[in-house]
Amino acid sequence: MGKSSAAERPTCRLKNSTTNHELRVTKFKYFFWCCFLSCVFVGHSFAQNNFETYAEVINRGNVEQKRTALFQIRNLESETASRAAIPALLDSSEIVRATAAFSVISLPKDEALQLLLPLLGDKKGLVRRETAYALGKVRNLNAIAPLSLVFQRDKSVEVKNAAVVALGEIGDAAAIDILIQILQRKPKKDNDGDEFMRRSAARSIGQIAQIIQTGKIQVLTPNDFLPDKYVNFTPPNFLFLSRNIPIFINANNTLIKTLQNDRESADTKREAAFALGTIGEESAITVLQSYLNDEDYYLARIAKESVREIQFVQYLRQKK
Repeated sequence: MGKSSAAERPTCRLKNSTTNHELRVTKFKYFFWCCFLSCVFVGHSFAQNNFETYAEVINRGNVEQKRTALFQIRNLESETASRAAIPALLDSSEIVRATAAFSVISLPKDEALQLLLPLLGDKKGLVRRETAYALGKVRNLNAIAPLSLVFQRDKSVEVKNAAVVALGEIGDAAAIDILIQILQRKPKKDNDGDEFMRRSAARSIGQIAQIIQTGKIQVLTPNDFLPDKYVNFTPPNFLFLSRNIPIFINANNTLIKTLQNDRESADTKREAAFALGTIGEESAITVLQSYLNDEDYYLARIAKESVREIQFVQYLRQKK
């Protein structure tokens, strides 16, 4: 056979080069997928080993080791990890039981509720308090009645306060009545526990209205602290919240009296102003406007934003 011409040789090299390139790509893809599948398998095995380690520590470790494991489980926010924490709810150490309450909140809501409810009757106030807070994070509507009962019957002020906070985080109007009752009482001077409770009650009313109207709890820092281009109000689910849920009429009137009460703490007034904005009743505008130049800078700012929020709802009503 004759030798290839000079014109043919580059063509042959090109074909061989292409073939080699395709082979290298194929090998790389195979190598990549092998590595990926190995990482997935190893990651799964590592996670499984971690959960088994947590369970072992909770069963056999000392108090500090158990608490460390429970904190790690909570941070994972995993249903599987939370299951490893269940035995700690019955631990002989009150601080372990209290820590475990927050470590099971990633379980399904009904399961978490059933596991936590017995701890509301724990002998130790620390456990009852942390359990109440944890139920707020679970946000199961069936926790409202037990938490209301805890507020009415528990002897610990701290536990009562935790129940009030939790009711706000659950975000259902069924809790409004008991929160109103707290604010209708006369504030006690020089009583930090009472002040915290009143502030939490006002805040919880606002959070419940906010959750109903937007589906989420938003940061309380006024938008007015930000440049105008970042100020944004979410259109509410109900343009007339009080018409759809009449208990908010009573809540609105109680909050106005709370805001106008000179005996109330500054924090309680701020929370009342915030809550009035979330409820959105036009009758609150005049009252809120009287605080726009208040010497309490934060109250003035919150009042201003609440006025703007109510006016935003007014605009939507007129537009409709």
